[in-house]
Amino acid sequence: MKKSLSRIAIAAAMLAPAAGYAQNYSNTNLGPAVNQAQNSASVPMVREEIWASGWSGKVQYRDVPMYKTPKAPKPHCGVFQTCPGVTKIGLGKGDFIVRLGALATIANNTSSRTSVGGRVTASNGVMAELSANYFVTDNLAFELIASSTRHSIWAKGTAAGDVHVGKAWVLPPTLTAQWHFRPHKAFNPYVGVGLTVAFWHNIKPGGGIVQKLGMETTVGPSFNVGFDYQLVGNWFFNVDAKQMLLNQRAHLNDSPGRIDARTSLNPTVVSGGIGYRF
Repeated sequence: MKKSLSRIAIAAAMLAPAAGYAQNYSNTNLGPAVNQAQNSASVPMVREEIWASGWSGKVQYRDVPMYKTPKAPKPHCGVFQTCPGVTKIGLGKGDFIVRLGALATIANNTSSRTSVGGRVTASNGVMAELSANYFVTDNLAFELIASSTRHSIWAKGTAAGDVHVGKAWVLPPTLTAQWHFRPHKAFNPYVGVGLTVAFWHNIKPGGGIVQKLGMETTVGPSFNVGFDYQLVGNWFFNVDAKQMLLNQRAHLNDSPGRIDARTSLNPTVVSGGIGYRF
């Protein structure tokens, strides 16, 4: 028994310094700056493992501050401001711009004929326009426009004289592929080619000998030229002109008094507006 107690006392004496060392190491003073950081809730902490020396085999831990370089705040730039290093100059790949403006449709009426002689003419029209552009590359962009204008239609020089055929609205959505010559520049001219589909709606016959008016949907190519100019920030001024080639078919009344007409409207569409880049 005495020998056993002696062995236990010797082992305890040997382990005591190691345990004390581990305890002291775990409570190591990390310095005033670190202690202040530990007491600050705004500084994130990370736990480190400390393997104590000696025979105890116990793992000790301590918390130390996790220092990271703070990110510089993004400079504030107003909607109507151009800020160096923040505002992107010009238009380029990935840009999406929406425009609102005014559009004028000029019906050229280059050629026409009817089954009772004479020719068909359509008046010009003005209306608001909405368009959107997306830049696939720095130079190549696709544009879609939408607007609807009202036109008055006449048949002149017919066997019955000049006849007011009626009034109708046309919606000609046009998809255009554009090539922009000066990407990432404030002034950026472009040319393009596209496709126009003309839908007629709210058709009203002129009355008298015209009791019914039918207008067929027509499809044709379009050619485009224009430019964008960066005013301030993400705001752009746009001027655009399109020449559409549309061969329109129409008919008046039903059989047996049906009159067929065909005209090359070939409208020129000119627009101007303000766009915003998102």
